[in-house]
Amino acid sequence: MSLSSLDNLYRQMILEHADRPHHHGNLPAADKQIELRNPTCGDVLELEVKLDDEGKIADIAFSGTGCTISQASASMMTDEVIGKTPAQVGEMVEAFSEMITKNEDKNYEDLLGDAVVLEGVAQFPARIKCATLAWKAIYQALEKEDKAHE
Repeated sequence: MSLSSLDNLYRQMILEHADRPHHHGNLPAADKQIELRNPTCGDVLELEVKLDDEGKIADIAFSGTGCTISQASASMMTDEVIGKTPAQVGEMVEAFSEMITKNEDKNYEDLLGDAVVLEGVAQFPARIKCATLAWKAIYQALEKEDKAHE
């Protein structure tokens, strides 16, 4: 597959997640709730998380408004964090941030799954905050939970 075809596939995946986001809506009886805003472009993300008895993410939902990158990133993030512990999510958030802010040649796919398609956001510094909004939200929502299980 040519690089151009691969870029088109990645764009298509991002548009699909933005148009039909996974885990979009509200979560009854959420254990954690957080709202974050990106003042740069007006993105608003409300995140709700349900934890199981072991402290792992049992379910997750997001709502709010935002650009294509923000919505796609939130959709991909929710897919990838279900079943993970707060410590695992912390590793994922750190890897995601590194992936789109540093120009390192690493394989993030094992840790981030489909969210690795957002790696190209690094070429557009104005969009980095859009892409990281959901990842910052899950990190902040679980931060206290992670410390409680240490």
